[in-house]
Amino acid sequence: MSRSLATSPTGNRSARFPASRQADLASFVAEKGQVTVADLATRFDVSPDTIRRDLDQLDADGILIRTHGGAVSLSAVPRADTGVDIRMRLQTSAKDRIGALAASLVTDGTVLMINAGTTSLSMARHLKDQRELTIATNNLRIPAEISPKVCRDLYLFGGSVRLGAQAVVGPLSFRADGNTGDIDIKCDLAVIGVGAISASGYTTSHLAEAVMMGQMMKRATRVIVLADSSKFGRQLFAQISPLDAGDVLVTDQQPPQDLQTALEESGVQVIVADGN
Repeated sequence: MSRSLATSPTGNRSARFPASRQADLASFVAEKGQVTVADLATRFDVSPDTIRRDLDQLDADGILIRTHGGAVSLSAVPRADTGVDIRMRLQTSAKDRIGALAASLVTDGTVLMINAGTTSLSMARHLKDQRELTIATNNLRIPAEISPKVCRDLYLFGGSVRLGAQAVVGPLSFRADGNTGDIDIKCDLAVIGVGAISASGYTTSHLAEAVMMGQMMKRATRVIVLADSSKFGRQLFAQISPLDAGDVLVTDQQPPQDLQTALEESGVQVIVADGN
């Protein structure tokens, strides 16, 4: 008697044939956005170790992102607790285009603040031709990423460290040598990457970071907001500011009509970094 072929819950033979199973698995992750090994093992009726090997292979092939305990679709909107290393691999093309365009708006000699976040980091990486910039940031990745030729001075805000986000959360002030009091600061430009944008304003997932980002906006003469199109029409836990706190929105697609109207009414210029 011949042995029966193992089947997955979807009724195909993907449990027997790895290539077929991996294709189905990749489609499932793309549909759900973020999944766990345990859920996949149950759905495809194979062992967790088999799923882990499949996910490792699909990650190596650039089809999805392997995470601790699961996987994330390349086009997924990250959850609030998603670490910066994973976020850096999401919407990479859009973030790179946004970062390059935003960097082109920074002129020599500008004093600017840059917040934590992967789109803001992309912008900082594209600051290559500028000179004599003064930068203050809570983004722990920027000091290692930016060229010394670009900066006249680079300051990192003090405070508590959010390791997963690679961000410092604390007051927007510095203490000068020999001075017991804090020195308040102002800047020409604030570049702020946000977690979500809707007609109600800009939001993010972390309360203390929202306060810090809002303060950066208030201390700037001009504010550039960075957000890829996956952030449109969403609201997260903590309000950063109303839409009119931004002067320019740099994004990768035109916002939907209701958001576009709200931005226009708030006096926000929308600049689209297209793929052409």
